Amino acid sequence: MRRLMQDMIFATRPTQTLFEALLDAADIQGHGHTLVEDLKQIEYTYRDLIKMSLALGRLVARESTPGERVGLLLPNLAPTLGLVFGLTAHRRVAAMLNYTAGVDGMQAACTAGQIRTILTSRAFVEQAKLGDKLAALTDVRLVWLEDLRDRMTLGDKLWLMAWALPFPRAALPAGSPEDAAVVLFTSGSEGKPKGVVLSHRALLANIAQIRAVVDFSIDDKILNALPLFHSFGLTAGGLLPVLAGAKVFLYPSPLHYRVLPELAYDRNCTVLLGTSTFLGNYAKFAHPYDFYRLRYVIAGAEKLATPVRDLWFEKFGIRIFEGYGATETAPVLAVNTPMAFRSGTVGQLLPGIQHQLVPVPGIPSGGMLHVKGPNLMSGYLRFEQPGVLQPPVSPAGEGWYETGDVVEIDDDGFVKIVGRVKRFAKVAGEMVSLEAVEKLAAAAAPGATHAASTQPDASRGENILLFSTDPTLTRDRLQAAARDGGWPEIAVPRRVVLVDALPLLGTGKIDYVTLKQWAEKA
Repeated sequence: MRRLMQDMIFATRPTQTLFEALLDAADIQGHGHTLVEDLKQIEYTYRDLIKMSLALGRLVARESTPGERVGLLLPNLAPTLGLVFGLTAHRRVAAMLNYTAGVDGMQAACTAGQIRTILTSRAFVEQAKLGDKLAALTDVRLVWLEDLRDRMTLGDKLWLMAWALPFPRAALPAGSPEDAAVVLFTSGSEGKPKGVVLSHRALLANIAQIRAVVDFSIDDKILNALPLFHSFGLTAGGLLPVLAGAKVFLYPSPLHYRVLPELAYDRNCTVLLGTSTFLGNYAKFAHPYDFYRLRYVIAGAEKLATPVRDLWFEKFGIRIFEGYGATETAPVLAVNTPMAFRSGTVGQLLPGIQHQLVPVPGIPSGGMLHVKGPNLMSGYLRFEQPGVLQPPVSPAGEGWYETGDVVEIDDDGFVKIVGRVKRFAKVAGEMVSLEAVEKLAAAAAPGATHAASTQPDASRGENILLFSTDPTLTRDRLQAAARDGGWPEIAVPRRVVLVDALPLLGTGKIDYVTLKQWAEKA
């Protein structure tokens, strides 16, 4: 009955824009409610964030046209979040660029989204050593945040203080919840990045869906080091706390494995977001007391490794709640919660999400997951057809999204990921999950990191290669682990290749494109 009522609620789509939702949250929580903190250790209230959004949005609006996709190349700081709200308030679209993607990745994103203007900061570009990358981009104009502030006139200040701040709903043109709010770019872990256009409706629906099953409150403080150009980082680590009245500490890099545990302790954080890779590294360097205030640790973006889950429970007594989603779904589709938890799954689908499982030849259990819901993207922007919005469609019908994941859903609605279709190898006519190969490696050598890829083989179709950071891992050890754990012999990789470290994307996911190139050369 509870599930049915939730689904009925989410059949009614949000009727606001992001900026209107921000104003509503400020009215509910109080405009002086402290909200956002970043590395500068300045605490921003709703009033500060609204003021920042109005002012910066107006200045950027002068440099762009209504409906234009404006590239944001900025770190996790309060002004970045302010710009997301401010651009949408002025009917612009915030295109969140991945500054770790390299020149080719950024250029592909700018081409796909027809991004002509990139807003960035000299201090950030210098610190992140991005100067050469930006200089190599073509057909884009850089607008510096430092220069924008100098262009604020007396008229702008009067407009802000006398009109926009007191009467923000009247000062700006009302937008539609179906308008594009942001463009995020897929990680490119398996190909060229695609622009994912998310409307105000999709983002606000996903936030409401998350809040329906996870009890974030004004007493919570989220530590978010996941970049805001990443869908998990933006929605769960940026927009959700602001619109729910929870505090958020924005940290610019998830790679500072020693700093973040201390920060969690020092800033009294109660919620930590991360990928399995990042959470595993935080646990290695953290003192058991660093995380004693945490009540939620939520993992997403990649499969939660069993050794990471076990380490967190043994060292900190904390159960990690694994979730699942896609940039195309704004992003959360399912998540484990204290009230509905099943180990080895990614939880139950959020309310309002319809699903279909389509059988995949060669894979006996589960099926390809297709989803539809109010949090679904408006469509793709592809490199091959710049600026052309391609609405979602799948074999399940128009308005459906094919996730690319083979899943099983049990009688209680818990979703178990079998694997990505692209991450299956066809060895001697049999489909072998590369994720199963990686699980086998983790069982054989739990203290190291592993990733599997394939190379063509004339007689067997494909060979499986395992890249590992364990210098002692041999094929014999893998075969022994397979016998002990009941894995089929065919899941044992043909070769083990020793590497110093696995290639990672800025989001913390393994870079399978680079891994595939390594495999082809091996």
